[in-house]
Amino acid sequence: MTKTPTVNDHYNVDFSGGSADYFRGTVDVNKRINDTTAFRLEGLGASNNVVGRDHVWDHRWGIAPSVAFGLGTKTTVVLQVMHETDNSIPDYGMPVVKARGSAYGRPISEYGVPRQNWYGKQQDHNHTDDTMETLRLKHIFNDHLTFHNDLRFGEYSRDFEASKVQCGTKCVNALNSGNYGAGVITRNTNGSVPLPYKQNSWSFQDVASLQADFKTGFLRHQVVTGFDMEYVHDSRHQDTYEGASLTKAVPTANMLYPDPHNVPDAMVRRVSAQANSMPNIAGIGKKPNSRGYGFDTGIFLYDQIWLTNWASIKGGFRWDRWQSNYRTSGLSELPNNPDRSFPQTTNTFNPTASLVLTPTKWQTVYFTYASSTTPTGMYVTSGAVPVRPGSKGTVDTRPQRARLYEVGSKFSLLHDRLGATISLFRLDKSNALTTDPVSNSTINTGAQQRNQGMELSLGGMILPGWNITATYALYDPKTSSNGGGRMHNQIQYVPHNQATLWSAYEAFPGTPWNFTIGGGLTWRQKVYLDNDNTSKVPANVDFDTVISHHFGRHWQVSLNGYNLANRLNYNSLFSGYATPAPGRTFLGRLTMDY
Repeated sequence: MTKTPTVNDHYNVDFSGGSADYFRGTVDVNKRINDTTAFRLEGLGASNNVVGRDHVWDHRWGIAPSVAFGLGTKTTVVLQVMHETDNSIPDYGMPVVKARGSAYGRPISEYGVPRQNWYGKQQDHNHTDDTMETLRLKHIFNDHLTFHNDLRFGEYSRDFEASKVQCGTKCVNALNSGNYGAGVITRNTNGSVPLPYKQNSWSFQDVASLQADFKTGFLRHQVVTGFDMEYVHDSRHQDTYEGASLTKAVPTANMLYPDPHNVPDAMVRRVSAQANSMPNIAGIGKKPNSRGYGFDTGIFLYDQIWLTNWASIKGGFRWDRWQSNYRTSGLSELPNNPDRSFPQTTNTFNPTASLVLTPTKWQTVYFTYASSTTPTGMYVTSGAVPVRPGSKGTVDTRPQRARLYEVGSKFSLLHDRLGATISLFRLDKSNALTTDPVSNSTINTGAQQRNQGMELSLGGMILPGWNITATYALYDPKTSSNGGGRMHNQIQYVPHNQATLWSAYEAFPGTPWNFTIGGGLTWRQKVYLDNDNTSKVPANVDFDTVISHHFGRHWQVSLNGYNLANRLNYNSLFSGYATPAPGRTFLGRLTMDY
């Protein structure tokens, strides 16, 4: 949502419905008020279960009004508000385990456990409210100078409770013996109850930039300079269950016939966290409350210089000063359980450079170098423990540093009917960040990573009415062990190969009996779920199709099919579990556009 108003009236309504009680409707109304003012209203409503997954659903709605003043003049002001509410069931899918003599850990669904099994509790939920207000200003001083300023405020709240599943001894024994009915799945995290929490965050950001177009002798310049200031604040409180303790676990779920309702009423009622129910996190202690903030002040300068009409270079930098603090509190009456604070300040300097050549009208060649720095404290809003100290109570504050080298070319073929690209790249990371599968916190692994490879794409109309899109990527993703060392393993979640192919043919266009039919394939090779390469999921293969028909210029009806082979794919990957992707799905769609 949040499209910009225009001076042309426009009305669009789109409805979809199909498998697993899927419904999605959008409305987009753009109304001209006068020659320079327009109003736009977008709305969204969606509800769905998930094909092939029991008890998992998602309900969303959103609205985004906006108004623009001064359209077509030298000064344009746009006011936008976006609100979205989401109610869903967290799905941590299938626990990963090594069983039956397998060389690697795999999701238990790979051993024949039904893919639809959901091992959560009836009270698991994820409720979020997200609101964003934006003020955009653009002023054209003259043909050479343009000013932009984007000011944005955001408010976010979350009420979260989930079951993070594990396959323990009884589960492994059941898989090995084939007696799946005797197996159980634990809903605990490292022996403690997964605590629900409530989160409230707010932020503001202001980005101001000045674009200057001018010449120095025979050289043409486009300079962009400005500043970026952002503040993010987060607070959260963890609850527990009535009568719960670290020794009183949430009841297990049967591996073959899980029941989300077999949870005592006492564990449905949430109460304030008590000492006997809080896990003791190394370096933090037993702390139900946390507050964090991140404040970034950045300046940037980039200059693109055209040496000739077909050759240009671009260079620049961004400098940031990042300040953050994460503070935990509560239950300070316990021995050796003081409140803790983890402040840090990081200064970063990231240069970039590129060379762009267009020797012919149908070819572009480029080379790019870019660097980036990601301080650990940036993620104060992620996970239940955004900063996880070590056993000695100290936090590794070294930032993640990344450097990208890329060379490539773009081609226009068959009189601009077909476009092709090829690129070779290398991305190096030091002190690589990762997400802890238990706490969802972003932590510094200390690992060195290198992903290099080649990406190809081809797309366009090869014959009248016949469109084709194809992509292929070859990666060599290597990582060292945590803490550094020689790179040897494959980076988690990154495949060696992946490809897509989509083709569509439009028959009898402009006639009452027109139709478009298409289909395609998406393939991703197997990936490892951890940097130690001890567990993995198999390749994803997805066959999709579509057939559509136009009723005049303004109406269209279509039928889409996804995962036609009903293959067991995985779309949400973590080191300890993986979530099966939706099974065979059919969706009908009706679109009105005026």
